[in-house]
Amino acid sequence: METQISTMPRIGDTAPDFEAITTTGKIKLSEFAKDKWIIMFSHPADFTPVCTTEMAGFANEKDFWAKHNTQLLGLSIDSIHAHIAWINAVNEKTKVLFDFPIIADLDMSVAKLYGMLQPGESETAAVRAVFFIDPSKKIRLVMYYPLNVGRNMEEIKRSLLALQTSDEHKVAMPLNWMPGDKVIIPAPKTIEALAERKASNLEMVDWYLAKKSL
Repeated sequence: METQISTMPRIGDTAPDFEAITTTGKIKLSEFAKDKWIIMFSHPADFTPVCTTEMAGFANEKDFWAKHNTQLLGLSIDSIHAHIAWINAVNEKTKVLFDFPIIADLDMSVAKLYGMLQPGESETAAVRAVFFIDPSKKIRLVMYYPLNVGRNMEEIKRSLLALQTSDEHKVAMPLNWMPGDKVIIPAPKTIEALAERKASNLEMVDWYLAKKSL
């Protein structure tokens, strides 16, 4: 029998709604973290080495997420008891506390809903997916990593800041953009706007590629 590949929500889609049991209680995504950004991420399994380093990385950035109006939401295909035991073990060994909600997705319903199960990698463990969900519950960016490659926390943080900066200032980000770097201004769409751009003080590579500092 051919294995069916789970669906994969796309950038721009409304985040599929669900209810789930987590380590901080039951949640419904559409009512979760009102007016906040959400970074929802999956890990393959509790009590595994790469996942432990990643979860600690997310937990250690607690102040960053709070400063930038962002709520974390983890997930793996493990029971709530396994989650709690893992949280306790890591806290006892390292003093790092995973105090954000982690979904117990034993029936794989959320993993399937978000395309976190990819049979070519594993049929029983979620890949390392990251979904950036804005306050309107729209999916804005998606990252997927295989089971054996840990994520880059600095890139996750950079991506969040890029999305938030773009929304606030209606600009785009060039290659390797970092906070404080110049941003790209949308290209003119009329002859009048083109003339205004040519007369402006923007840094212009060409008429369609212009940068400025915020």
